[in-house]
Amino acid sequence: MDKFKAMRIFTTIIDQGSLSAAAMALDRSPAAIARGLADLERHLGVRLLNRNTRNLALTDEGKEFLFRARRILADVEEAEHTLDAKRRSPDGNLRISAPVTFGSLHLAPVVSDFMQQHPQMQVELVLLDRLVDIVEEGFDLAIRIGELADSNLVARPLGKVRTLVCASPMLLEQFGEPNTPADLKDLPAAVFSPQGKHWAFRENNYKTLQAVRPVFRSNQIGVVLQAGIDGIGVVQLLSYQVAQAIERGQLIRLLKNFEAPSIPVQFVYPHHRLVSHRVRGFMDWSVGYLSQRLLTASNVI
Repeated sequence: MDKFKAMRIFTTIIDQGSLSAAAMALDRSPAAIARGLADLERHLGVRLLNRNTRNLALTDEGKEFLFRARRILADVEEAEHTLDAKRRSPDGNLRISAPVTFGSLHLAPVVSDFMQQHPQMQVELVLLDRLVDIVEEGFDLAIRIGELADSNLVARPLGKVRTLVCASPMLLEQFGEPNTPADLKDLPAAVFSPQGKHWAFRENNYKTLQAVRPVFRSNQIGVVLQAGIDGIGVVQLLSYQVAQAIERGQLIRLLKNFEAPSIPVQFVYPHHRLVSHRVRGFMDWSVGYLSQRLLTASNVI
């Protein structure tokens, strides 16, 4: 038996004054209303109404149950209104993970704007240059750069980034500019530690890997970028990471005809979770802005 439906039938009978009027109010047949009341009384083991052809009278048990049923239904209705209001106006806590440079350059400004418009929100933005386990590490949402291998995650696309090889004017003056990926073996490289010593390229529409000669490694993208600017080695980084340095003339883009395929950028969240108003509200707020930022960074190059 649906207890909430049964309580709704009972309270409506009292409010309307008869079973037939309650049937009209609830768009049900009089027989269905009578059956619902009988099922409720059978479930409770008491008579709630004394009824004849002319009127209805609450029993003592009926009066007690009516008072409690009204309170329960009012609480449910208030809870529904509260959740609906929260869905429309996000509040609460939101924990987000993102790569360090992407988070600093692009996501942090979005979070600030979002919180100014939704001051009831509390956001924790955790910046890490590694893949996080969203569920195990307690994140609501994460930025993922790369193909989505985890089938337990749902992705909301933001755009794509390009993988670019760059070097400082100082380094190119010393070693010369490479003409093909194979020429990189003769140049020092500054690499992001998880990237390893093989860089991806596209030659004749095929993805290829080229071994490089790392002289410097770091697990921080910003440190690798600075090493490239300082002339320590050639770097292969993402378009949004090097766009500003290229604009300023600190880095020069190399091997343009061998650029690797673009890499997707997306919001990800666990597929088994109901998407809360906080997560959906933040994604809806930020998708357009982040997509435009990614597009601008790619077009600058």
